[in-house]
Amino acid sequence: MTPLSAAEPPYDCRACPRLAAYLDDLRVREPDWFNGPVPSFGDEKATLLIVGLAPGVTGANRTARPFTGDYAGDLLYATLDKFGWSKGAYDARPDDGLKLTGAMITNAVRCVPPENKPVGAEINECRSFLEARIAALPRLKVIMALGKIAHDSTVRMFGAKLKDHSFGHGTRYDIGDYVLISSYHCSRYNTNTRRLTAEMFENVFTQIDTELGRS
Repeated sequence: MTPLSAAEPPYDCRACPRLAAYLDDLRVREPDWFNGPVPSFGDEKATLLIVGLAPGVTGANRTARPFTGDYAGDLLYATLDKFGWSKGAYDARPDDGLKLTGAMITNAVRCVPPENKPVGAEINECRSFLEARIAALPRLKVIMALGKIAHDSTVRMFGAKLKDHSFGHGTRYDIGDYVLISSYHCSRYNTNTRRLTAEMFENVFTQIDTELGRS
């Protein structure tokens, strides 16, 4: 397979040796899974780009669509639907017919990391794809970062200082030509511990709607 553009890494990307070796192992153990850099999903005319951490091993790494097949996707796609960012029904599989309208989802790290924990060098290596992904969206206005790693990588991509753009739930910054709004990640751990509730998550989407004049 070849990359669709500079915004999407090739399936055989080996820029991060640890991640490439992990995928090699997964391809042997689970040959029916996707097991490659997960491409972005959504509308090329997006005004909203959602940046997650990395594919989940049995979620996006298996299905080849961001946040598809794991708990985090259940909350994310339900919220996107509620706020009018999607058409069709999410059924946790890539052939469910779901389409995003005006939004796109990507990840700060495109390959699944062991224990869902990328290291700094891997985050840095993958940042060029995030930069290219943003540059390829001519109508983009708002970037939503899910979690501190996605937030920090986005801030660094713009050459901004983390001390001036600290992560927090619902934080808002003007950065580059865009607005960066961040949220706690919609992971099962965060929701089970009530660090993030559905109401808190929806409040961030309300912020986004206000920013884009959709409310």
